[in-house]
Formats: sequence, structure tokens, C-alpha cells
Amino acid sequence: MRDVDSLSLCSLDINEPSNKRVKPLSRVTSLANLIPPVKTAPLKRIGQTLQRSISFRSESRTETLMPPRPWTRPAPPANTKRRDSKLWSETFDVRLGHQMLSSKEIKRQEAIFELSQGERDLIEDLKLAKKAYHDPMLKLSIMTEHELTQIFGTLDSLIPLHEDLLSRLREARKPDGSTETVGHILVDWLPCLDSYNSYCSNQVAAKALLDHKKQDHRVHDFLQRCLESPFSRKLDLWNFLDIPRSRLVKYPLLLREILKHTPNDHPDRQHLDEAINMIQSIVAEINTQTGESECRFYKERLLYLEDSQRDLLIDSSRILSCHGELKNNRGAKLHVFLFQDVLVITRAITHSEQLHYQLYRQPIPVRELQWEDLQDGEIRLGGSIRGAFSNNERMDNDWGRR
Repeated sequence: MRDVDSLSLCSLDINEPSNKRVKPLSRVTSLANLIPPVKTAPLKRIGQTLQRSISFRSESRTETLMPPRPWTRPAPPANTKRRDSKLWSETFDVRLGHQMLSSKEIKRQEAIFELSQGERDLIEDLKLAKKAYHDPMLKLSIMTEHELTQIFGTLDSLIPLHEDLLSRLREARKPDGSTETVGHILVDWLPCLDSYNSYCSNQVAAKALLDHKKQDHRVHDFLQRCLESPFSRKLDLWNFLDIPRSRLVKYPLLLREILKHTPNDHPDRQHLDEAINMIQSIVAEINTQTGESECRFYKERLLYLEDSQRDLLIDSSRILSCHGELKNNRGAKLHVFLFQDVLVITRAITHSEQLHYQLYRQPIPVRELQWEDLQDGEIRLGGSIRGAFSNNERMDNDWGRR
């Protein structure tokens, strides 16, 4: 996936349209004087959907935080519950029998232990999300069962999956705390992660619905009380729902760390190599399907003022390269979508109590845009898309190198 920094969209007149009629553009040179940069949330890049999230920053209009009710007494500050985090060497004796383990073997045991403890923490968090959020909101009728199913997706099905891996890892641990091999366990277990496809693909719609429901005072008050409670560790509901995705993309790093400290002649090495290749393929496939799901979600949210705005390039798009908010030369906020073959400029509106995107101009085929390479970190004044990113965020400029 290409990054967006070197895309310079330069001079197209994007003044307020009159009479709501859309005039097709005969020629597009650039977008720079057209959409001056605005200091807003960074554009979303879908190139590495799972890794960067889909960090799922809130849309500018999807979530309206409710002011505190006049009769609500502010809660006293709570002591945040901290999770115990111990190293393997702090839990077990680094001397197995009368023999001191080598530094390399200690690091290997630490990496295996981290994998196991991470599974334990994940299971605790998934159970907490169900017990502290899903079940009370259902019981108190704060949300309907259908809404909760949409937001929580297949989270329930992930718990036994990870309990199975944790059980296998613990069984492989010797009485002295050391683990000889884990590669064969992972090779056998990793195919189960295919079930993450449906969970991750649902996250865009789940986040949109959750943000919308936060406008309800009952939902907002409940989530705020949970956030202020010690059990939350100052994590909100979405943080808990996003934990499985975060865990998924961490597996390659964890397995490479174990492999790094595994001697070349160790019997576990071959299986670890195989497991790393498997998890990389699984993550790549889930990443692709999640990106396609996000693309479909936003295409379904597009509203057309007239049929002439409909474009086959939008209908056939399976990739959303990036999207985000810019301003036109009159200061109006616009939401821009760069699909694989077409640029779509919209206005965010509320329709049927849901956030939608009404087309503002005729869609512009990518082939009609002017591309420009920018050096990493370079910012062009005058409206390049690079200016819409936050100043703290550095990215690689390789959009023009197709």
C-alpha cells in the first residue's frame, strides 16, 4: 500500500457549488490551491490496516461527548488497578538443578513466558469486556441485544481459542518453569486464527455504531462510570474491543523474539520458522479482508445528489487508500476519500441518525490527478494532502513511485 505524503493534489476549483448542481470537471491539474491544509486529525491510512488501525480514530462528527448532567455528582478519583507483570527470571529459578542457564537461554525463556502471559492477559480482558460492559448493558437495557451483537461481534468465540493456546503452553512448561519447545504447539494452533477474519472485518461498523450510541446519555454515563472504575485501568470500551487485533499483529514479533534466542541446532527452530511464516500469511490475509470491509462500509455511506455523480470506479473499488478531513478555500470542512482509482470529495452529514458522506463534486479519476514526489518529512504549503497530517506524524513518501 502506498503512503499519501507525496500525493500533491493541486489546483481544482472547489468553491461552494451553486444550486446543488454538479458540473463535471474537464481537466484536473492539481489540488494545492484548492484545499488549504487544516490542522485536524491525521488522514487515515489503510495501507497497514491492522497495524495502524485501524487505530480507529473517532470521526469528527461520529461522537459527540455528552456534557455532565447537572444532577450527576462527579465521581471521586479511583485507584487504577494495575496488572502484575513479572519476568520469567523473577518467577522461576534461573538455575536449573545446579547448572546456571546461559544469558541466551534465559532470554529465550523470557520470550516464551511473555507469549504465555500475554495469552493470560488477553483472556482476562476479553472476559472483562463481556462481564463489565456487554452483560450489564444488556441487563439494564442500555443497548439492545442486536446493537451489542453488532458492537461486540464474535468476541465470545475468541476466548476458548486463546484458552486452548494458554493451556497447551502451560502443559509444555516443566516443573522447574522452563519450556523446551513451543514451535510444534504454534504450528498446530495458528490455523485457528482464521476466525479473526469476521471479528476484524466487523470493527469499522462496530466503532461507528459505538460512537453513535455514545450520544445517548445512558450509554455515555455508563461508559464514563466504567472508565472511572479501577477495573478499567483507564481503558475505554473500544480499547478492550481492539485488544484482539492488537494481539494478532503482535504474534509475529513475539515468535521472532523466541527464534532470535533459539540456537541454530535447537529442535524447536524449524517449527518456529514455519510458525512465523504461517502467522505472517494469516495477518496479511486478515489485513486484506479488513481493508476491503472498510472500503465497502464507506462506499455504502456515500450519498449522491444526482445519478450523474455515480461512478463505476467507486463501485469497483476494493481498496480505500486513505481518507480524512480537509477544508476548501471557504473554510468548509470536506471529507475526502482516495479509493484505488478515484478521488471522492464529500461533506459529512447526518442522515437517518447515522453519519453519511454526501458527494460534493463529481468524482475525480486518479489518472487525472497530478502526482508529485515529496521527500520524507517535507511539507508543501498551498494545500498538499501532506499538510493535513499532524505535525508529529512522519511518514514515508512513496505514493508517486507506482
